[in-house]
Amino acid sequence: MTINCKGFLIDLSSPKVMGILNLTPDSFYDGGKYKNETQILQQVERMLLEGSTFIDLGAYSSRPGADHISIEEEKKRILPVVTLILSKFPDAILSIDTFRSEIAKQCIDAGAAIINDISAGNLDKKMIQTVGQLKVPYIMMHMKGTPQTMKSLNQYEDLIKDIQFYFSQKVAEARSEGINDIIIDPGFGFAKNIDQNFELLRSLDLLKFQGLPVLAGISRKSMIYKTLDINPSESLNGTTSLNTIALLKGASILRVHDVKEAMECIALTNKYRAQY
Repeated sequence: MTINCKGFLIDLSSPKVMGILNLTPDSFYDGGKYKNETQILQQVERMLLEGSTFIDLGAYSSRPGADHISIEEEKKRILPVVTLILSKFPDAILSIDTFRSEIAKQCIDAGAAIINDISAGNLDKKMIQTVGQLKVPYIMMHMKGTPQTMKSLNQYEDLIKDIQFYFSQKVAEARSEGINDIIIDPGFGFAKNIDQNFELLRSLDLLKFQGLPVLAGISRKSMIYKTLDINPSESLNGTTSLNTIALLKGASILRVHDVKEAMECIALTNKYRAQY
């Protein structure tokens, strides 16, 4: 199970970590934390040293109810950072968290390697075709509506079957546009309430169809801190607990704020599997 990132094959048969770098002022956990070049480069260096295979850059907050921003503002936030990071860390594998095809193309042209789309092409009808033309890996997430409306769109006849059907359609569409490397993200917290998030985690292995890798983005989300009645800043232990379950259920990538702890989680899970 490999994906091609700028000519390098990344083997996902052993799970990998994707470190989050939010370039937004209003993300639920680390919004506004990285305000200048020094802070950005220090955080990227830290994540790379701790073992992150991918760095995921996002300039549009997708938390529930987040403010909508223009494509010009998103471009202004993210493009200079792509150039900055790659000037310092030219071998870094950058994933671009965007649902806009124009942002995707410009970031890939600037040296990024992966597109991470929360809408799987639903919010920009040109996205899947664009990714196919760019010949880069594509992370497609399950979501209904938009970040502004998704909180009220958590009605399902059968959550897991609905998500399986959604991905069967999206994967077929991506294949028809020539996308070779597809990663599935079930979208924890996106158009799903807390109980549905835990149902999704229990059934994560059921989404591993067509041999496609699954990404789990659970880090410090409300399914943790609301269940435990704590704050996102206190949610690292809960994140590690649920990341362990995700790995045992077959996740190939952990998308996290805390790389060191996720790497430890993978190491221990790999050791457990080697014994049984």
